[in-house]
Amino acid sequence: MSDVLPATMTAIGYDTPGGPEVLRATTLPVPRPDAGQVLVQVAFAGVNRPDVIQRQGFYPPPPGASPVPGLEIAGTIAALGEGVGPELLGQEVCALVTGGGYAEFCLADARHCLPVPEGLTLAEAAALPETLFTVWHNVFERGYAGEGETLLVHGGTSGIGTTAILLGKAFGLTVVTTCGSDEKCAAARDLGADLAINYRTQDFVEHTRAFTHGRGADVVLDMVSGSYVARNLEALAEDGRHVTIAVLGGLTAEINMAKVMAKRLVLTGSTLRARPDAFKALLADEIANQVWPLVEEGRLRPVMDRTFPLGEAPAAHARMEAGAHIGKIVLAVA
Repeated sequence: MSDVLPATMTAIGYDTPGGPEVLRATTLPVPRPDAGQVLVQVAFAGVNRPDVIQRQGFYPPPPGASPVPGLEIAGTIAALGEGVGPELLGQEVCALVTGGGYAEFCLADARHCLPVPEGLTLAEAAALPETLFTVWHNVFERGYAGEGETLLVHGGTSGIGTTAILLGKAFGLTVVTTCGSDEKCAAARDLGADLAINYRTQDFVEHTRAFTHGRGADVVLDMVSGSYVARNLEALAEDGRHVTIAVLGGLTAEINMAKVMAKRLVLTGSTLRARPDAFKALLADEIANQVWPLVEEGRLRPVMDRTFPLGEAPAAHARMEAGAHIGKIVLAVA
């Protein structure tokens, strides 16, 4: 481990849950990596909906995780824990982390890091891990989507939505998405969505079934839950898979189980943050093998919305909550 690390760092924290205004800069000790960990000097940190929900008091960090928000980072490895290969020191990486991203330094499991290839900016690198890990696991592993199938993804211009469109098209899926305005629908189509439905003016069930000639979608990636679940099941084809990754529209749903049986539907879902490190390491390996070559070749890039300085984290959260963004919001730390 390096002996020239500073003793303290600037990080973004909050005293009590609340609106974006509770976020403030604070001074914390620079953490030291344990065995198997690396310390990353953060250049950029991604801003994600779970960060907002944590700040509101509804998504506490798992045991042992930093209370500082931030689930994805990009920067330079500044120190190594025991057992980490010395060749990693000084390498530029992006990483999925369980917290602590909104800071000048952040700990990461060395197995959860991906190298930043030439041509990918550190800002773009910081916008990849959280959504990429989430979409890959839920669409292709839990939803076992296959080439030629149809994916329905809600919130097509969110960080998750844009990643799902890009990844879905890269792996041969037909992608149907919902958005909240005609402008956002146009942006989703520009990304490659085969059909973009304005959910404020159009019935997504009707339009999805019409687009698929009455068959329906094979996989639904749902971030809404609540009343959307029953409608999603209507939009699914026989043997369809419904994958829930967020409950922004409500924790509970009323569904017709006879329809589930008749159409042989699979209902599943997941959260990623609290999963064991070993699981996330396996997921990182699969992404490194299956997806990262697309990044290295320049064929896969995140959709970037806006970059805010670290000290303007409240403004970044306010933009996310307003729903005006298209793609990823990141914080510039260095």
